[in-house]
Amino acid sequence: MDVSLREVHDSDLPVFYRHMNDPEALRMAAFTPKDPADRDAFDAQWARIRSSSYVLRTILADGDVVGSAAVYGEPGEREVTYWVDRAYWGRGVATAALRRLLAEVPERPLYARAAADNEGSLRVLAKCGFRVTARARGFANARGEEIDEVVLQLAG
Repeated sequence: MDVSLREVHDSDLPVFYRHMNDPEALRMAAFTPKDPADRDAFDAQWARIRSSSYVLRTILADGDVVGSAAVYGEPGEREVTYWVDRAYWGRGVATAALRRLLAEVPERPLYARAAADNEGSLRVLAKCGFRVTARARGFANARGEEIDEVVLQLAG
């Protein structure tokens, strides 16, 4: 499968919105918007993100839009985030996309966070060189409760 990144196009947003409303993906991601079905809030958030200093990319698999990846935050505290359509989980798409994003953004350190039970995302981050540096607890909107979270770092 050919995995690539490109700038986000307006036509990607309905696909991202659909991905964001997959109940199983929401549960796994855990730390999501309060109401992912609120399209106005989704559109407002993406308008803010697209006008910010985020490094924001659309993930393509064999030319199809299958997710998004970004680096955001203040220098020295920047984090990576990604979302891949559940139909592509376990196929190396997230790992390939994150590797491409990391090659594009050479600054280090970079950080990531994941629900402690999100084994797939933790594997992706480990394959890309991230190491666990802390554990925390946070309120997970998608689960309606406080859960364990892992903080990871990709050092220089």
